[in-house]
Amino acid sequence: MDVSAMTKKELAELIAVNAAAPDPALMAEAAAVRDKSYGRRVFVRGLIEFTNRCRNNCLYCGIRAANGNVRRYRLTKDEIMECVKEGRALGFSTFVLQGGEDMYYTDDVLSDIVYSIKELAPDCAVTLSVGERPRESYKRLKDAGADRYLLRHETASEPHYKKLHPDDMSLKNRIRCLYDLKELGYQVGAGFMVGSPYQTYEDLASDLLFLKELDPHMVGIGPFISQTDTPFCDMKNGTLELTLTMLSLVRLMLPKTLLPATTALGTIDSRGREKGFDAGANVVMPNLSPRERRKDYSLYDNKLATGAESAEKIDELRALIENAGYMMDMGRGDSLVNIDRKDKKYEYKQ
Repeated sequence: MDVSAMTKKELAELIAVNAAAPDPALMAEAAAVRDKSYGRRVFVRGLIEFTNRCRNNCLYCGIRAANGNVRRYRLTKDEIMECVKEGRALGFSTFVLQGGEDMYYTDDVLSDIVYSIKELAPDCAVTLSVGERPRESYKRLKDAGADRYLLRHETASEPHYKKLHPDDMSLKNRIRCLYDLKELGYQVGAGFMVGSPYQTYEDLASDLLFLKELDPHMVGIGPFISQTDTPFCDMKNGTLELTLTMLSLVRLMLPKTLLPATTALGTIDSRGREKGFDAGANVVMPNLSPRERRKDYSLYDNKLATGAESAEKIDELRALIENAGYMMDMGRGDSLVNIDRKDKKYEYKQ
């Protein structure tokens, strides 16, 4: 199926047909495309959620600035380095530093942390996921040794974006950040929520077309799950079925991208990750954060943080992956998407 040749209308119709029950043939084709590029390897990244403080008030997020029920924390450099050392001892070769937009972590502070990680483990990959920053900030972090950057666009539809975010945030700036990151030579990850409030099949089709244009190295997608202390607390969650459909379509649209089976997918279904692999996914990110902090990074309700989701249970994760018919890969797992491509500035049209 040549998804990349479809129009927005055709994509929306295809999504609608598969929303309640993804076509097994669609998932099988996506898995075959993945296998052609990467084989049946599942790449493992060590996730360090180093701050749950955030300046933003995204309506769906449990660590939004206005939520006074969160036990806030920041990890020190020493605490982050301990997480990295533990990960190295367990065999990890990629570390993902994820946090809210916490301005305590200035360019100086973050650059020092990144440099120290690379000094300790020069062969590893360092991924940052710390939100929207100026281009010069991204350059400084790249110069310090950062290899990858994850910044989910959340939705490529301007009207939909405005329903999910406060007025001081803009889709235009989010897209500017993604293209700045690509031009600076990062391996870049975008992504979106499936089944988020007010989302239409046309919005999801727009996400696919945006990703086709951006051609990111990684796409992080997972179901929307509500959080008790947000304005969307009573909104309906996204479904496993629609998420699997979107994973398959992203894989068919972008054969060489890296595609995680997210924690959110494992949260809504006990076999969500395995089903994600069968839909074309090939990345997992178990948690290396200090155990006493994991529950505080409460992006959504009932977020998994134990068992195969925890880095210290790496043997449990290996068994899960192998029992599903795949092979766990603890290497860097670099994207096969060309990181040297220089992109034009994005001018997305609805």
